[in-house]
Amino acid sequence: MAMEANEIAAMIKEALPDAEVTIEDLRGDGDHYAALVVSPSFRGKSRVQQHQLVYAALRGKMGGELHALALQTAIPEEAPQF
Repeated sequence: MAMEANEIAAMIKEALPDAEVTIEDLRGDGDHYAALVVSPSFRGKSRVQQHQLVYAALRGKMGGELHALALQTAIPEEAPQF
């Protein structure tokens, strides 16, 4: 069963309450998403550590209910436009 974009965003926000989360369904199939997660909590962390925080927030759903997630993370002052 595929995940809904709002469910993905809610899980990330639950783990990182200060985060701004933008989710885009890349194919319209509920299986391939792009996410931009901007959080002050990422300050001082490497990109790998930032991604690990987001993946931990998804509680093991990556590769199962959530097939593909193109993930971008940033601190607020470095946030790209999405």
